[in-house]
Amino acid sequence: AKISYDKLLDVFWQAHDPTTLNRQGADVGTSYRSIILYRNEKQKLEAEKSKIAAQANFKHPIVTEIVPLKKFWPAENYHQEYYDNNSNAPYCQIVITPKLEKLEKKKVIQETPQTK
Repeated sequence: AKISYDKLLDVFWQAHDPTTLNRQGADVGTSYRSIILYRNEKQKLEAEKSKIAAQANFKHPIVTEIVPLKKFWPAENYHQEYYDNNSNAPYCQIVITPKLEKLEKKKVIQETPQTK
């Protein structure tokens, strides 16, 4: 309700490296795989189309999975609003803040309170 699916996909491709299998930066394992979950055929087609378009921005093949959402589990409480609650933590400062600043500089996302 707050962001269009197209905009969400745009941010998704720019916010991480979708060409590394089961890895994001120093984090490794299937929990760190690049994946898009869709709810219906329209979202699936939009995701597939955006993946094809995004490939032009990457040297290596995109390995992002596009699969149906079967069940949704909310994250544990300590993961809820993690960055907002832990923005001074080393992981946030080293990994998350630079990504947010990059996206803000590109005008992909709006400025956040933590990076003002």
